Amino acid sequence: MKLNLNKSELLVLLNVIFATALVIANVLAGKLVAFGEYIVIPAAVITYAFTFLITDIIHEKYGHETAKRTIIFGFLAQIFASTMIVLGGFLPVAPFAQESQAAYETLLGQNYRFAFASMAAYLGSQFFDVYVFKKLKEKTKAKKKWLRNNVSTASSQFVDTTIFITIAFAGTVPNLWIMIVSQYAVKLVIALIDTPIFYLLTRRSSEEQENRQAS
Repeated sequence: MKLNLNKSELLVLLNVIFATALVIANVLAGKLVAFGEYIVIPAAVITYAFTFLITDIIHEKYGHETAKRTIIFGFLAQIFASTMIVLGGFLPVAPFAQESQAAYETLLGQNYRFAFASMAAYLGSQFFDVYVFKKLKEKTKAKKKWLRNNVSTASSQFVDTTIFITIAFAGTVPNLWIMIVSQYAVKLVIALIDTPIFYLLTRRSSEEQENRQAS
């Protein structure tokens, strides 16, 4: 099946993927993954990295205000998901499925602290991302897409990582800076890898090129 989306439909799809990646990242945040002795990161890192790529794509194709609306929609999705998780925890568990309640609390019971850390990091870093992206686009007169994609994502990922790790793990892990540096290094690599995807998804269609030449 071939998806032949117009510009409005593509925006809807990007917003859906953005909100899904954001909510799933909150669930995965409770699992710590270790690569060797020094690289310790939450499993959410890879999923959450997609949100910065998507806001950059939306910013490039639909503008600054649309990107900011996507961030606000994502924030509302996080509040809704967190509320549903809390309500789900209060619902009475079936007598024959008591073990599932323990699993639910193990996976999602940490959600309160992670949700707060995620929301604080999210608001600070995502709005910082679109601000840096906008300034670089103005400075370069809409040229050098690679520069605004990489610089805005790399700088905002550092803001996000520092805020999230500090709030979510202070007092529970032996060295916060190891987590911050190792997580940021992984995010930086992902940010560089996503550049070709950013170029692919922000290239102008034939119709857009014709409209631009005609204007």
